[in-house]
Amino acid sequence: MPKTFYEQIERFERFDFADFFSRVKPEDVERVLNKDSLLESDFLVLLSPAAFDYLEALAQKAKRITLGNFGRVIQFYAPLYLSNYCENDCSYCGFKHSNPIARKRLSLIELQQEAEEIAKSGIRQILLLTGESRAKSPLSYIKECVSILKQSFSMISLEIYPLSADEYAQLIASGACGLTIYQETYDRRLYAQLHGQGPKSDYCFRLEASERAAQAGMRQINIGALLGLSDFRKEVFLTGLQAHWLERNYPDIELGVSFPRIQPQVGNFSPSCPLSDRDLAQAIVATRIFLPRVGITISTRESKELRGNLIGLGLTRLSAGSRTQVGGYTLSDKTEGQFDIADTSTIEEVRQMVCRKGCQPVFKDWQNL
Repeated sequence: MPKTFYEQIERFERFDFADFFSRVKPEDVERVLNKDSLLESDFLVLLSPAAFDYLEALAQKAKRITLGNFGRVIQFYAPLYLSNYCENDCSYCGFKHSNPIARKRLSLIELQQEAEEIAKSGIRQILLLTGESRAKSPLSYIKECVSILKQSFSMISLEIYPLSADEYAQLIASGACGLTIYQETYDRRLYAQLHGQGPKSDYCFRLEASERAAQAGMRQINIGALLGLSDFRKEVFLTGLQAHWLERNYPDIELGVSFPRIQPQVGNFSPSCPLSDRDLAQAIVATRIFLPRVGITISTRESKELRGNLIGLGLTRLSAGSRTQVGGYTLSDKTEGQFDIADTSTIEEVRQMVCRKGCQPVFKDWQNL
């Protein structure tokens, strides 16, 4: 067994994905659809252009697998932005260092106001986000925020700069339960082009953050690639492989995969490899078939129509009523958002939509004692 997932990435650095996909035939897709468990190569077959014509069959199989492993439950969460200070200059991000936007970090009083507003909805699962600046959002500040929020929320997850295993352990001791961290792109050369400045330029330190969090005892870990930066088939395949690797090596964690797609943002970065709604649907159902027990999240980056259509086909978790600004829920001096959201539905509207689809919205499913 390899020591880190990076060794798995190295296996595919020279792999000719285009050649593999060109050789996939309809009978290959049908063969894989009839299998109960998939190999890596089978996952690639389901992501191929040839499988695109079998999307309905893939969707029906994904639906059966999801129902069997998760029932009809859809968990709700809300993001809460603590700060938008950032030392990186990621080409695609509205918070990047060179963007001339107002910068802010919530005071603890402002944090309490934001938390109270979210808690009114009944949501008890929250995702805390910061820009990547240790100077402006030090570990001590994040620990204080977690300690305050655990009085109102049963599940506190983090989407912050990568940490050491010891630092993750400190946040767990403060009350954090989950980590979301996106590699953005698994292509090392493209990664270097997109992350030319700041601590995020360290590809391996970011890639192995989920492993350090698992070693520290983080209960829930969510990974993903930012879709649109590179060929989505390759990115989703490598995301799935990382999830599978984590599942095998850290069986005690609750593992999740997200499918964030680039949305408009300050700076107007345009994706070089945009994907359609049907492409996104193929990525999700193929992942569900390859990873039957992994949670799947779709955020308010996507439209309410698309999110509604995907319910039951693999999704287990939705954000609702989201704000991507620091102070976005209550403050008059809220900042620019990190990106534009597509689903502006209220939490109640999302709840009703989930119920209409025959699923059960869950606002709280676990308590960190």
